[in-house]
Amino acid sequence: MATNQDAFRDYLQFEKKYSPHTLMAYCADISSFQSFSKVNYNQENIDHVDYNDIRNWIISLVDEGVTNGSVNRKMASLKAYYKFLLKIKQIPLSPLVKHKALKVSKNIQIPFSENEVDAVLNQMQNGSGFEEVRDKLIIDLFYTTGIRRAELIQLKIESVDLSNALIKVLGKRNKERLIPILPVVLGQFSLYLKERIGLSVIVDDDYFFLNKKGLKLNETFVYRLINTYFSTVSEKVKKSPHILRHTFATHLLNNGADLNSVKELLGHSSLASTQVYTHNSLAGLKSVHRDAHPRGRK
Repeated sequence: MATNQDAFRDYLQFEKKYSPHTLMAYCADISSFQSFSKVNYNQENIDHVDYNDIRNWIISLVDEGVTNGSVNRKMASLKAYYKFLLKIKQIPLSPLVKHKALKVSKNIQIPFSENEVDAVLNQMQNGSGFEEVRDKLIIDLFYTTGIRRAELIQLKIESVDLSNALIKVLGKRNKERLIPILPVVLGQFSLYLKERIGLSVIVDDDYFFLNKKGLKLNETFVYRLINTYFSTVSEKVKKSPHILRHTFATHLLNNGADLNSVKELLGHSSLASTQVYTHNSLAGLKSVHRDAHPRGRK
């Protein structure tokens, strides 16, 4: 017999279309609270609890050293679960209806400078061989498109349209978007594809970016790649794919791009946001992208 938690999982997966990673996080948070309730209150069914039970869990988490941000994420999972129970009329009121999120200090994301990005790309300018050509394309793609790490890893061969200078990426909640490829990067795509064909073995043929064994890349590999190259030119604490994505947006805005166009290029939306993005034409986006991005003028 299916439980409310099973129904909630199906709701997130099939109706909300959450990614497997997000789905796993939500379910893990709910399971964690369920374990806490069972140990402390001998209550395994968490559908009917009061706020004091949840508050005691919050206190327990903080005492264990869990950060406020992580606690807030767990509360967001619980809030979504009880909102779902309200939706299917299993409870009359959410126990979290008056809950306020814990205060979280904002970490400033410091982008790379144009000089730092240029220094890395110039170092790689004359690279040859599959790995060096691939690495340069990955860095330039992060910087000139603002693509997310997961989107880059999941990029398919069929989603790269060089004739129209576009790539189609699958973003959060399976939302597709088209991103223009700057002219300065187009040649690198062709060069990489020539090197890719030369691999002795290709296992994950559908995926655009592969390692030397012909397998699709993983998140750790991509993080280390960015960190390794930028460690040679930057003393910033954080050197990651996300910082390159942040750099993309910052440099566009610094050079005159409007906020709505940048958000559309990034595919940057959230449930908390109520802002209506400007639906620019694809031609208009290409123009803004090319004219505002530092490498679009080269």
